[in-house]
Amino acid sequence: MIYAICNPTAGNGRGKKIGQQVKQALEEKGLACRLILTDCPGHATDLARAARDAGAETVLSIGGDGTAYEVAQGLLGGPSALGVIPAGTGNDFVKTIGVPLQPMQALEHILSHPAQPTDVGEMNGRMFLNEIGTGFDVSVLDYALKAKKFCRGMLPYLYGVIQTLFRFRSVPITYAVDQGEAVTRNAFVLGVANGGIIGGGIPIAPNAKADDGLLDIVVVDAISKKHLLSRLIGLMKGRILTFPETHFIQARAITFSAPDMRVNVDGEILAETQVDAQILPGALLVHR
Repeated sequence: MIYAICNPTAGNGRGKKIGQQVKQALEEKGLACRLILTDCPGHATDLARAARDAGAETVLSIGGDGTAYEVAQGLLGGPSALGVIPAGTGNDFVKTIGVPLQPMQALEHILSHPAQPTDVGEMNGRMFLNEIGTGFDVSVLDYALKAKKFCRGMLPYLYGVIQTLFRFRSVPITYAVDQGEAVTRNAFVLGVANGGIIGGGIPIAPNAKADDGLLDIVVVDAISKKHLLSRLIGLMKGRILTFPETHFIQARAITFSAPDMRVNVDGEILAETQVDAQILPGALLVHR
């Protein structure tokens, strides 16, 4: 039995249709599928735990990054494997693990690729699947959420990037990696990545791999106004690690803090006084 947990509102309402297509495709292949629709935030985690406890070998997440995150929470550390069918607007994590963006192609990929141990991150006792950060990416999300009322796809995130580049001011961020000496920088962004893509396609950590047992940490110092446009173009082309303002570190753990800090955790914004994050190598089985 394959359990398919579907967010019917994902992708501006196309999630339910994709869920039904996935169920039909599986049944045509002679594979039993139980399609379950979520009805509130956090529901997918409860459904995934129930599927795991029922002995499910594979649990499909049909939705966006938020749905994949919730399903992963319910499967973490157990024998059931996660399969991600992208049906949201951003679909960032699948870009790191190599799953096709077209839902039916993603299903074929999952069925033909055995589950493999995959890293996840842990932040202040809660899991993150893709990326956490403070500064730039929080501001991008703020603007993107407003823009989603008027446009979809990558456009809200691109709008958020442009607004942030010209309006956001750097903040003092103090961080220490692997219990080393603390450093304070006047930074534009601090990103801690397990996956390399955020915001519908922004390569914040272009070399990140979800199976290397390491976090990719990207810290970008304050950017002068005369360099904003070139940095925007470079960011979208995956060149962030070449910026003279960029500091790149790979580590197993990081602690960081900033005044009045807000943190992006896989697309959810949280207020945190301090973040203690670490990598959990191979803690989740994923079809990739």
